[in-house]
Amino acid sequence: MTATIRAVANQKGGVGKTTTVQSLAAALSELGRAVLVVDSDPQGSLTFSLGFEPDELDPTLNDVVTGRATLVDTILQHEEVDLVPANIDLAGAEVTLLSRTGREYLLRGELADLLESYDDILIDCSPSLGVLTINALTAADEVLVPVQCETLSHRGVAQLLETIDDVRRLTNRSLTPRGLIATMFDGRTNHSKEVLADLLARYDLPLVGAPVRKSVRFAEAPAGGQSLLAGGTQVPGAAAYRIIARELADEPIPDDLWEKARWTDVQRDAVLGAVHG
Repeated sequence: MTATIRAVANQKGGVGKTTTVQSLAAALSELGRAVLVVDSDPQGSLTFSLGFEPDELDPTLNDVVTGRATLVDTILQHEEVDLVPANIDLAGAEVTLLSRTGREYLLRGELADLLESYDDILIDCSPSLGVLTINALTAADEVLVPVQCETLSHRGVAQLLETIDDVRRLTNRSLTPRGLIATMFDGRTNHSKEVLADLLARYDLPLVGAPVRKSVRFAEAPAGGQSLLAGGTQVPGAAAYRIIARELADEPIPDDLWEKARWTDVQRDAVLGAVHG
């Protein structure tokens, strides 16, 4: 077992990064895979979504940054996945890391001790391109870019891809942009399809799995401290994350899962055909 590390990044806020990390981790866990999620956002949204109170936790990722703990010391057990938590204390990490030698490699070095303990490691990046996100990209094998299927969704993606190119040149030559994860997709409108087709064509990145359809259930799930998938809610978005997980894990995707995600052959042809046509 050697873990694949994936950073889930987009400096634009509100695109579904945390929901993607939590749901994708749950879907990978359903496949019998050992999964670790790393909350590298000072807001601690992933930590809260998994049922923990960020401000009451000690140690957290901030203690790793300041040298008071190792990453292994921070890991919390959850019924779905393991978690490296974060809280608002991490907001000072940018300043702390600026004076640290080899600051870009901190997370990569800490995760090296865990590669044989997990199949998948997902890093929930903060909505910025600061030192914490550079750490995540330097540690990662692949980058997943969640994008909202709405107007202005492309803002920031070009800058993120430029940052990825810099990281590949300077700190992590093997980093690979795996593709876009389409979030908040509304298949009833031409707008969502047109935006997605434009994103795929503009940045020459593949769509990973199926688009994740809008559902208020994703916003409600954190209150229960578990993912929407674990809650048993059969919304199309949950099926989409299961498809994405299977694609990342190189597992076959049953036809009925595409149907549950409501990503029909007609819609695929309409969107992907526009990209290649």
